[in-house]
Amino acid sequence: MEPTYILTAEMDPESFARLDGLRKLHFPPERNFLPAHLTMFHRLSSAQTARLDDFEVPDGPVPIHMGPPILLGSGVAIRIRSPELERLRTTARQAMGGEFSKQDSQGWRPHVTIQNKVSAEAAKELYQTIQISSDLIGSVTGLLLWEYLGGPWQMARRFSFA
Repeated sequence: MEPTYILTAEMDPESFARLDGLRKLHFPPERNFLPAHLTMFHRLSSAQTARLDDFEVPDGPVPIHMGPPILLGSGVAIRIRSPELERLRTTARQAMGGEFSKQDSQGWRPHVTIQNKVSAEAAKELYQTIQISSDLIGSVTGLLLWEYLGGPWQMARRFSFA
């Protein structure tokens, strides 16, 4: 069976710790198998990921703005804004080519999910109480390629922006 890969943006340690702390606090523990992550592509083939070998990554961190929160219906996420990261995703998509999943073909709304699979009431309560300033600034320091293992993920490769 063909492996499936996920491409995420690696956040600077402080931003990751802040968002992962929120995720650990609010994500149902029995369903929280992964740390906080910013997904760039949800489903990639081996052929697509092989083309990342020729992909030129930035030579330094890419700035991001975190917040405000987004109500997902059965959860809450923190919005991520970065024109530079959006351009990088477009460039990566062109470099990989091939067929993309329906989810990856739609418009990209970068976010980090901090709560999911809860009642609509619980999600609305967190959404109304969470305080994340939209002026919170962080950075993306690389890309992480993960192999999907039917639930957990296994790191396959890191593309550092150093």
